[in-house]
Amino acid sequence: SLSQLVYPHDFRLTEKEKTSICYLSFPDSYSGGLGDTQFSFRLRQSGGPRDSPFQDDGRYNREAPLTLQREAAHYYGYVYFRQVKDSSMRRGYFQKSLVLVSRLPYVNLFQSLLQLIAPEYFDKLEPCLEAVCNEIDQWPPPVPGQTLNLPVMGVVIQVRIPSRVDKPGSSPVKQFNQEEWPWHSVLWAGHKVGMGHRVGSVGWGGFSSLRGSMAVELWQDRPCCSQALVTPVPVSRSVLAPLRYCCDFRPYFTIHDSEFKEYTTRTQAPPNIVVGVTNPFFIKTLQHWPHILRVGELRMSGDLPKQVKVKKLAKLKTLDTKPGIYTSYKTFLHKDKTLIKRLLKGIQRKRPSEVQSALLRRHLLELTQSFIIPLEHYIASLMPLQRAITPWKNPPQIRPFCQEDFMKTLEHAGPQLTCVLKGDWLGLYRRFFKSPNFDGWFRQRHREMTHKLEALHLEAICEADIVAWMKDKSEVEIVDLVLKLREKLVRARCQHLPVKEETLQRVGLYIGTIIGSLPEDLQAVLHHP
Repeated sequence: SLSQLVYPHDFRLTEKEKTSICYLSFPDSYSGGLGDTQFSFRLRQSGGPRDSPFQDDGRYNREAPLTLQREAAHYYGYVYFRQVKDSSMRRGYFQKSLVLVSRLPYVNLFQSLLQLIAPEYFDKLEPCLEAVCNEIDQWPPPVPGQTLNLPVMGVVIQVRIPSRVDKPGSSPVKQFNQEEWPWHSVLWAGHKVGMGHRVGSVGWGGFSSLRGSMAVELWQDRPCCSQALVTPVPVSRSVLAPLRYCCDFRPYFTIHDSEFKEYTTRTQAPPNIVVGVTNPFFIKTLQHWPHILRVGELRMSGDLPKQVKVKKLAKLKTLDTKPGIYTSYKTFLHKDKTLIKRLLKGIQRKRPSEVQSALLRRHLLELTQSFIIPLEHYIASLMPLQRAITPWKNPPQIRPFCQEDFMKTLEHAGPQLTCVLKGDWLGLYRRFFKSPNFDGWFRQRHREMTHKLEALHLEAICEADIVAWMKDKSEVEIVDLVLKLREKLVRARCQHLPVKEETLQRVGLYIGTIIGSLPEDLQAVLHHP
């Protein structure tokens, strides 16, 4: 039997979403383990768009890092699952899950929050949820870059919300307290009576979650992620930073998922998606996928491989296959033997997993930066010169991105200037150009450059002599200018263009000056559009 409680009670979920959350809140594979387990999942929204409870989504998403922005089409679920023996139950086990549902991908705080709430909830049930939600409702609004003190259940959680302008890899607050924002979340309590089974965490546990497979060749084809990088799902996003991962991903995927048939069909090419699974059934079902990372039990410090290899996908045939990366692709870059030795030595010396994770993250960040810097330099060269922007003409167009022109720049300004790794960088870029991640990066950069052009055009208008311009202009031309300036002003405010408030106010004054020079009948029309 399966029942659930949703708090706040007025939070609207479709029946399909409720069913999916119920299935995703419990294990998908059999294990006799007892105790508490935490994991997370990502769920596609159904039933069309809904109003956001956030008053300033646009500003938050502009200022937050790309990987931490609020999603409009998906929910994230953070699960605290408890399994205990109970002789009063028909099969001898009693299971409960408490799930926090949000649109925000903030694993650290949400899981930490559940560690406080769940044990109390299992004891006191709904009154506990009501008290916690009342406290969360009193938390101040989040602003990227600020540190907040959030009281809940007699403790204060200190949280710094990362900002897009933060220097990558550094923070004044410990990483554990970063990335978090629980406002407007929903607490979901599920209760299942039956044979209990515990599922291992599928979240990003840093190096420790990969140690059993010794999957230290994570850098292979990294910018293509969905095509050439398979790791535990949260890793697939974080290792691409500062690039955004633009494909679908599911930290925890089960045979009951509504997209199960869509993702496992063999009648078409595998989808651009990364999924985290625990059910051995998927080893056979997804055998046709090009990349599989199997994570096994942690190795003892004395049980280390002599060398680390990426295995051919054809070798992944049975359920007892050893942990490792299995892929049908060839890597473009050579492996960093120095990093591998450092990580292996860290295991032997029992170096803390947090330190191992920091080494790995730093390596991947620097590798992505080396890859993206030539692209950033090239796309910046497509921007029109500022002197070409004049007040009374539309801004010039951004020149088109030509892949072959970009490739020609790599000989003298390629990633070899900042990265010691050798390999087929040209082939890696060509693969990247075919991926959704390039399309997402280019669209984002093109949009930012377009906004910058519009901002520069407004500044040019403010510096111009409007009275002199109007001397030889007809009323029709002047009215047309008023309408265009108003449109620009509205767009600048709605899209939050990078324009100083002083500039926007000056444009507003110019509009008033122009209208004041027109006949009274036109003034009346323009003052009351």
